[in-house]
Amino acid sequence: MSDKPAAVQRVEAAAEAKGIRIKVVKTEQSARTAEEAAAAVGAEVGQIVKSLVFRGVDSGKAYLLLVSGANRVESSKAMELTGEALERPDAAFVREATGFAIGGVAPLGGTGDLSVIMDEDLFRYATVWAAAGTPNHVFEVVPLQLRSATGAVVGAVH
Repeated sequence: MSDKPAAVQRVEAAAEAKGIRIKVVKTEQSARTAEEAAAAVGAEVGQIVKSLVFRGVDSGKAYLLLVSGANRVESSKAMELTGEALERPDAAFVREATGFAIGGVAPLGGTGDLSVIMDEDLFRYATVWAAAGTPNHVFEVVPLQLRSATGAVVGAVH
């Protein structure tokens, strides 16, 4: 029996199912923001994967944007990639769509069926760090493996 939270176990199981070997790291301080996560693991802010959930204005569909911690999503660029305007949903929508709370949304192990968009800037790095289900758990991964595992469409989001 693991002493890790169920959300972290889901992320590990999803990675294993996709053939990716990850090691989840528990940070002492919160890794809720990109800056906090970068400090916690000794990485550049750009290496941090922000997992941001948006809702399609027309469809109500959930989208997961995997964004470099150094970037902010520009709505017109995101719209080009999704085909519809996006809005930031409330915490309840995020949890319902992913099975994770805001601050711990992981790119793997979600409970919902999300369309995934990945920031092309993440490919500037050999490895990136993503949330692993809680604000205190992260994992390191090669960007190409992350794209393959999530089925993400890659594009410019800023």
